[in-house]
Amino acid sequence: MTESVGSAPLADLPDDELSKLDLCEKRIGYTFGDRSLLQGALTHASSSDSRLASNERLEFLGDAILGAVVCEYLFRRFPQFLEGDLTRIKSVVVSRSSCARFSKKMKLEECLIVGKGMASSAEVPDSLMADVFESLAAAIYLDGGSEAARSFIYRYLAPEVDRVEAGELGGNYKSNLQQFAQREFGTTPTYLLTAEQGPDHAKSFKVAAQIMGRQYHAAWGRNKKEAEQHAAHNALAELTDKPIPYVE
Repeated sequence: MTESVGSAPLADLPDDELSKLDLCEKRIGYTFGDRSLLQGALTHASSSDSRLASNERLEFLGDAILGAVVCEYLFRRFPQFLEGDLTRIKSVVVSRSSCARFSKKMKLEECLIVGKGMASSAEVPDSLMADVFESLAAAIYLDGGSEAARSFIYRYLAPEVDRVEAGELGGNYKSNLQQFAQREFGTTPTYLLTAEQGPDHAKSFKVAAQIMGRQYHAAWGRNKKEAEQHAAHNALAELTDKPIPYVE
């Protein structure tokens, strides 16, 4: 007997919806043992007879799983960060806009099972795209366990954390330091390259921020842009009497 989490047993699904399940498995790089979980994760309330048959319950579970995985990842990766810094990065990484971006990167809008009214819309709302990423995380967790879910989430989480650290998404320490220096000292910070190491294809850089002749704790980065962000973070910490986040 075929079990179902969606609005109909898998055997009764039309061919176009079954093909969406196939496409989704290909896009996310995971094959389900229980495909009814995948069906449930992709089913929007607009296409089901009951909201209990939609992906809303899976979304609820996925939100908690995503938060737990991200918290553990950040805790282990940044042992020198205090709670406030970890919370700041987490808020960016697990935001609705980030989850929607992950889904769009996989083109999951082509896999969604939605009602006729939603299907006729020119563009899928970001809120729905964010929901499906969370519901898929839960479906993978229930189907393959915590390691499978962690692997799925890490694939998108790790690059996002890198972008936050490089100042591309939130946490732009260079901008924050510039505002602080202009407000407190009436000047703009400069950055000094103090060292570099490694082969040309994998070189690391050490940079220090300077304000009015004072040089603050230098920091390493995988490129100059990242090193400057880390150096700015160090300078802000010194200026506000907080622990230095990037200690040699």
